[in-house]
Amino acid sequence: MASNSNIFDEQTLTQLLPPGRADDFFEALYGDAAEGAYDFQLVCRSEKPGRIELELLLHQRPGKCLACNLTYGLPQVLGRHPVLNLKGVVKWVCEMAGADPAQTSWSLGRTRVISNEVHAIPLTIEMKD
Repeated sequence: MASNSNIFDEQTLTQLLPPGRADDFFEALYGDAAEGAYDFQLVCRSEKPGRIELELLLHQRPGKCLACNLTYGLPQVLGRHPVLNLKGVVKWVCEMAGADPAQTSWSLGRTRVISNEVHAIPLTIEMKD
């Protein structure tokens, strides 16, 4: 496995999870992107050999209430939703890190409230040599 030091910068992660993905997600979920209460941002919290810790940030949209939305049950929904495609995100991260996606496990943690406007869902990727 290659050293993954600093390969997951903001620009790379924005390409992986582009800003319009939230609109696509809410269009599929509710039939109208305007119904969505938040936008997604993928950030890297730490990169270590064999382990990458990312976070999926949920940023409240203007005029919407993130706190009023059900964000605590989201990890299970987001982990399976085809529009968000976290399985594809994990595969891409593994390939960028030089790891075999077939030898990788990943999990979403519990929703964490950073503020009324921002919630975070940890995405941990464990890679084997």
